[in-house]
Amino acid sequence: MTVRTLMCFGYGYTAKYLAKNVSVSKWKIIGTNRDPETNFDPENKNVRLLTWPDPQFRPPQADAVLISVPPNDKTCPVFAQLDQLKNCFGSKTWIGFLSSTGVYGDLGGGWAFEETPIKPLSTEAKNRAIAERQWQDIGAHIFRLPGIYGPGRSTFDRIRSGKSRRIIKQGQIFSRAHVEDIADLLARSIAKPNPGRIYNVADDVPCSPQELIEHGAKLLGVDPPPAVAFEDAGLPLKAQRFYSECKRISNARAKSELGWRPKYPSYREGLPAILQAETSN
Repeated sequence: MTVRTLMCFGYGYTAKYLAKNVSVSKWKIIGTNRDPETNFDPENKNVRLLTWPDPQFRPPQADAVLISVPPNDKTCPVFAQLDQLKNCFGSKTWIGFLSSTGVYGDLGGGWAFEETPIKPLSTEAKNRAIAERQWQDIGAHIFRLPGIYGPGRSTFDRIRSGKSRRIIKQGQIFSRAHVEDIADLLARSIAKPNPGRIYNVADDVPCSPQELIEHGAKLLGVDPPPAVAFEDAGLPLKAQRFYSECKRISNARAKSELGWRPKYPSYREGLPAILQAETSN
């Protein structure tokens, strides 16, 4: 059996779950990090970690390359070093770039489809839009991600820490995706490549921010934090930007083209699964 190589530039939360998703008997997994003292993932011993950026970095040729390093200064750091990294990319290498649904900007609560014109508002979203075009021009698959949640990164953690705020803004709605469902969609794309294709990644049920907090508090058996009107919340600029955009993300293309179905179609399935996993551990 031929063992294929998956290269993950930026071995973060989503990449770790993709590494768990693919078969260890069929894939050799390499990720990058910034710590030269860490050369393996303690949660997945099948992953080898390499330090990058590093002048001595020599990546192997890969069958699949995932880029989750956030762009900066109007480019993706990986794309900026493409000449030095060219050994990693073969003519048939699957390339995936993790972008953000933030590139759509504000749709006033309307639906965002992959063909919806993008109108990024923040600097981060504008940089992602530029990086999307760079990668798409060489055949990368673009994955537009909403808010990501999962074990260790959910409303439970914020409620427990006392940092959760139930801010009410009339009509505000957003989409999210469980990290396991994102990993599953990526694996399906690797198995069924369509170079240059864009996919939205989101669950089936957009909701208001307060719905998520209220349901999480109910599952924990605690009272939700007090409701605060958006106008009275005194939010920092970054948080204000979050509330300045309102949209629903369509996942119809991923379903029709890749046969993808979210294991957690809404937070009502995703949050209890996280709580159960925490309890069993």
